[in-house]
Amino acid sequence: MATAISPGSANSGNSNNRTRVINALEIAGLSKSFGGARALDGVSFSLRPGEVHGLLGQNGSGKSTLIKVLSGYHAPDPGGSLSLFGQPVPLPLLPGQSKQLGIAFVHQNLGLVPSLSVLENLRVGAFAEGRGLLINWRAERRTARELFARFGLALDPDATVANLPPLERALLAIVRAFADLRHADSGGILVLDEPTPFLPRRDVERLFALVRGVVREGASVILVSHDIDEVMEITNRATVLRDGHVAGTVETARTAREDLLELIVGRRIEAHRRAAGGGVPTHRGEAGGIRLSGLTGGGVTGIDLACRAGEIVGLTGLIGSGYAALPYLLYDPPRGVAGELLIGDPAAGGHRVAISRLGPGAAQALGIALLPGDRLGAAGVGDLSITDNITLPMLHEFLAPYGLRRRQMAQTAGRLGAALELRPNRPALPLEALSGGNQQKVLLAKWLHTKPRLLLLDEPTQGVDFGARQQIFAALDAAARAGTAILCASTDYEQLAQICDRVLVFRGGRIAAELAGDALSKTAIAHACMAAPDEPLAA
Repeated sequence: MATAISPGSANSGNSNNRTRVINALEIAGLSKSFGGARALDGVSFSLRPGEVHGLLGQNGSGKSTLIKVLSGYHAPDPGGSLSLFGQPVPLPLLPGQSKQLGIAFVHQNLGLVPSLSVLENLRVGAFAEGRGLLINWRAERRTARELFARFGLALDPDATVANLPPLERALLAIVRAFADLRHADSGGILVLDEPTPFLPRRDVERLFALVRGVVREGASVILVSHDIDEVMEITNRATVLRDGHVAGTVETARTAREDLLELIVGRRIEAHRRAAGGGVPTHRGEAGGIRLSGLTGGGVTGIDLACRAGEIVGLTGLIGSGYAALPYLLYDPPRGVAGELLIGDPAAGGHRVAISRLGPGAAQALGIALLPGDRLGAAGVGDLSITDNITLPMLHEFLAPYGLRRRQMAQTAGRLGAALELRPNRPALPLEALSGGNQQKVLLAKWLHTKPRLLLLDEPTQGVDFGARQQIFAALDAAARAGTAILCASTDYEQLAQICDRVLVFRGGRIAAELAGDALSKTAIAHACMAAPDEPLAA
């Protein structure tokens, strides 16, 4: 838990002698409208010097709009005010002005250029602003190493960013943002917009260590996040937005997790829990499930596992352990992958197939569906409508003599969207117009409607808010109860503990442990993932 900063901690003496704390950032009465809809409505927000302040809310609550106003991307409605370290700043901010004012941003996509080196990414802003024609690369490397050393980082200035693991990319982006703040008299403000969804727990802890180091160097930090536990751990205070309004600001060390969740959702909500025994008993025989034998290649070796119909099995481990590759190996394996998949009972319409014979077409014909972790890059088409994305695997159902029955397609999309409480449930909207959680609902609905025998998931709730998570969990539970076998690859240990009947922990390309029943918990999964490499593999 974070240590909260009390309102009077910067002052001494009794309340009559206290001097007013000058906030690093203060917003009052900020609003932003898009057409007739208000994304922000009279928002007030303050950031104290040396504070890590969480900004929370469900998708569509206004978090992204507020950040875009601070970056100069959106112009707010007239009437709001902004001050930085006691100095009024006229609105709207111009693009690029925030950097001059001492505000730096690290967005979820990090803003790095993969083809450039660490040094080039670190210093690209300085190079663009420089007036000289020559760059002293030796001096630049020395400066970079000194900066990295201040925060205990061992980044190679000459390494290509494309070759860095996700953690090192995130650390580089934060250090670069801090470097932009070093000349701010105030110490500057660092805005971290969802920096952790792609990181396993161990890497999140390293990233937070860097954030604490940045604060010790004089910066103040705004952390936008969907992860309640991370916010409780790293922040001093948290402000919750709901439907464009401020629902409340709390000191995180003095706030119960359940109370913070209630503030976010607007009502008391219970976390989804997988019922003991999982799916319907009649679906849990071997005849309806899958059995994988001898899967080798693509980062794994000798994988044998079974997933019964109606069962949800989690796959996890550290980065590079092999768990994340498995869903893709069962859907579109690269050359050289060996092994055999038995899906269902061959005597009752099931199939036995060599993994090397699989591909997207063959997998779908067998009743296998894959929901990749990259929503818009690999799972959906952003500029196509909700209707087109949902109905893509089932277009044969809407064939007409001269095209497609578009009205029926839209009706089907609307019905499936309503079942998952899609917001807004407007089938003509492009997928990219939805929040991340609602995009995921669309893509999940697309595959659940096909009633797959095997559903493969990769980080199904990455970047999804708490309320939408519970709806997705309930949909997966219903699919399992209807007879679908589900394999879910994830580094979200809490999610796995909530939805899975069993969790398989990978290490070195093999299954190292299996957790089930009373042994299945967030803490137990974490301990199994972090176990020493020389510990024996589970039988």
